[in-house]
Amino acid sequence: MRTCVWLALLISLTAVGCQPTPDILRYFQNPEPQLTLRPKITTADRIASHGYPAETHKVVTEDGYIITLFRIPYSHKLQNQNAYRPIVLIQHGLFSSSDGWMLNGPNDGIGFNLADAGYDVWFGNARGNTYSRNHTSMSTNHPYFWRFSWHEIGHYDIAAMIDYALAINGQGQKAIHYVGHSQGTTVFFALMSSRPEYNAKIKTAHMLAPVAFMNNMSDKLVRTLAPYLGHHNGYAAFFNDQEFIPYNELFTKLGYNACAPNSKTHQLCNSIAYMLEGPESNTNRTGLVILAETHPAGCSTNQICHYMQEQQSGRFCLYDYGRTKNLQLYGQPTPPDYPVEQITSKVHLWYSDNDDMAAVIDVERLADKLPNRVMHHMEDPTWAHGDFASHIEVKKYINEPIIEIMNDYEQEMKM
Repeated sequence: MRTCVWLALLISLTAVGCQPTPDILRYFQNPEPQLTLRPKITTADRIASHGYPAETHKVVTEDGYIITLFRIPYSHKLQNQNAYRPIVLIQHGLFSSSDGWMLNGPNDGIGFNLADAGYDVWFGNARGNTYSRNHTSMSTNHPYFWRFSWHEIGHYDIAAMIDYALAINGQGQKAIHYVGHSQGTTVFFALMSSRPEYNAKIKTAHMLAPVAFMNNMSDKLVRTLAPYLGHHNGYAAFFNDQEFIPYNELFTKLGYNACAPNSKTHQLCNSIAYMLEGPESNTNRTGLVILAETHPAGCSTNQICHYMQEQQSGRFCLYDYGRTKNLQLYGQPTPPDYPVEQITSKVHLWYSDNDDMAAVIDVERLADKLPNRVMHHMEDPTWAHGDFASHIEVKKYINEPIIEIMNDYEQEMKM
């Protein structure tokens, strides 16, 4: 999003006859000597700014990606660092990162609420986003670095996060609670069905705006592009295996500095974010500036194509590489369906009527296949896809009910 804004600015200057001069271009070629920019703060910085202890952890996946986890190990309000603290892993959606869970601040953010309820809270970051752009043997300039979809995020990244959190917690816990939003639900379904042994490591799972089957979703952009990018063809081949909206350190710093609270353009960022969200949005307005500072956080184009394939096929299945490669990888000409019937962990599905990415009929189709699920339908007819993470009353309608379910589980385990 920020990259597009700055490119649009340059295009506008050109359109009105203000050609960029060599002096202006010099700032982009070597910005540091000419521009004094504050470094972009991390999720850990945001956590610590509210008084909570914050940790940063690097985890290596089985296939060599180095991903970042942020942690609130205990609550400074409870001083419960020596008490038993059940583990919770919170996973973001497409184009997002752990920063997305910071939008509602310490009073209404689910991570902070969980910490204050006595939990050991971990925020995941999928490969390819702002915090997970490293590999043991490849740089981001290597095309193979971006050769992954959300299947690999589930199969490798989420598995590594679960195992790492269990090991680092140090309290001998064997399972965790899980909270995922949008793509954070898709990767959970992919992992638990393709590696069913991980179901034993889940206490309760909370799927906010669950995305698996997508043929009835109403998002106009996806429905427009999916006929082109949702098939193994020339359009998809041109789009595949690359970073979506390439990361640029200068643009990232400019966006953060422009939208920082004490910036002269802070109110402009707020206004732009307001226009993007729309006047009918339920989003917490104070969090929109953080959204503008930190999003989109980066992903592979294959993640997008995989979703487009789902929309076109009406199936929840592995990535379609075309007949030849499918035969090599899967032993069949089309990709196999995820066996979601093998997801035995307790899955809570939180869904709404106004979600343009997760249609009710698609959520119900998924629910019919899950052997151990609980449905949570949002009564508010305006509740939209992003509201599950950033609604102005998310604490009341999402966070507190989830914490109550987790607390009930923990209490039952003690009996």
